[in-house]
Amino acid sequence: MPETLAARWARLSPCTEAFGPADAVPRPALILFHGCGGVRPHIYRYAEAAAAIGVRAYVVDSLKARGWGRSHGVSLVCTGLALQGYERSGDVLAAIKGISALPEVLSDQIVLSGWSHGGWSIMDLMTEPLKKSGEAKLADPDPALIDQVRGLFLVYPYISFPARSLRQPWLYRPRTRVALAQKDHLTPYARAVAVFERLKTDGLPVDILSFDATHAYDEESFGGFNPMHHDEASVNGTTEGMIDFLREVFAMEAPTQVAATG
Repeated sequence: MPETLAARWARLSPCTEAFGPADAVPRPALILFHGCGGVRPHIYRYAEAAAAIGVRAYVVDSLKARGWGRSHGVSLVCTGLALQGYERSGDVLAAIKGISALPEVLSDQIVLSGWSHGGWSIMDLMTEPLKKSGEAKLADPDPALIDQVRGLFLVYPYISFPARSLRQPWLYRPRTRVALAQKDHLTPYARAVAVFERLKTDGLPVDILSFDATHAYDEESFGGFNPMHHDEASVNGTTEGMIDFLREVFAMEAPTQVAATG
């Protein structure tokens, strides 16, 4: 039996970390969804950058909420044996519901951000009608929640089989910015561009940031032989692109730095 939205958020809420101004003023929110290996240090770097300009940021740990650690993520989630994007899309919808209801958040000023598997999960959600029990692995999916989303910021999203966006149209079209790695070995750069160009033709307002980097370029370390490498210039470019996107989507005025907590 699929979980309800409330039950899913009850699991995710204790595994969600908040960053933002040290006040109770209702503010826009950025919700961050990690890659298949779980929450890594670079996710906090992006959350802190958003908090510094007055946006509340929430890092949702989908693995911890299921009692899984990094080894489980790497061995099962990264290999596609557990928690595929369609299933995790329910986490995204539940997080929208739970976080938009917080008194310190402006309920209709939400941006979703996702790295690799997190981007896959967000993109899968955009393809789902959300009108029948079982969609997004939820008993009571609610498409009205997507109306609260002002934008999507996706970083080297996984768009290979079985990602739904390879073939399915998006039923929701919030403003989108995507950061792609030209040396991505999991989703070839040309394929990712083709998917987003098709979505753009369908009416999605989207722009692409391209970096001469590998998948997971913001990871700081990799063990043994690995096709992925850290690239600080690309991390800085992605951070700047994200901050500019947040200011644009939330119609924020001149840049200001605020005292934040995390």
